[in-house]
Amino acid sequence: MDDQLLAQAQTIDNYTLSSIMDDYGNDVWNYAYFLTKSAEQADELSQEVFIRAYSGIAHYRGDCSLKTWLLTVTRNTTFTYRKSRFFRSSLWGETLPIETERGGSSQRVMIAEHSAHPSAEMEVMSKEHIHEIWDIVLELPKKFREILLLNLKYELTTSEIAEMLKISLGTVKSRLSRGKHKVRKQWEERSK
Repeated sequence: MDDQLLAQAQTIDNYTLSSIMDDYGNDVWNYAYFLTKSAEQADELSQEVFIRAYSGIAHYRGDCSLKTWLLTVTRNTTFTYRKSRFFRSSLWGETLPIETERGGSSQRVMIAEHSAHPSAEMEVMSKEHIHEIWDIVLELPKKFREILLLNLKYELTTSEIAEMLKISLGTVKSRLSRGKHKVRKQWEERSK
């Protein structure tokens, strides 16, 4: 997908929308799930995000990658949804078990797929411990959890995260460093 062409588009056709959904659908759904902890709400929000992308492509200026724009739309849509009466009366806070291969059963979760190009830190960790690491990340306070997810899972740069979350670059770098330290410390405690 050529982000420059989309930045100049006033509308997108069904084929382009389908292509965007194929390329970024899992990222949008996973991020919506991360923010809501509900598969049902993530499904609804993902659909809403792509409806907004379809009807609002003229608002995409190309200042950031299409992926960053869609994740920002996801975040804003989720926060709008949280304020709605329907959301406040729904089953907020339900969580699903982490996907495991243990015992022959497989269960669904937000972080089921891994990046095609994991960081060096993630490559060092064996695959059998990946879910345990993400369990630790998901237990962190939201300010660390969200930045770690955006950086490690979605591979956004610190600048993209700062712009998306509307916080300073220094704050992003500090939270990223502190978040990684907290994960490392909890991992070491669990491994003893």
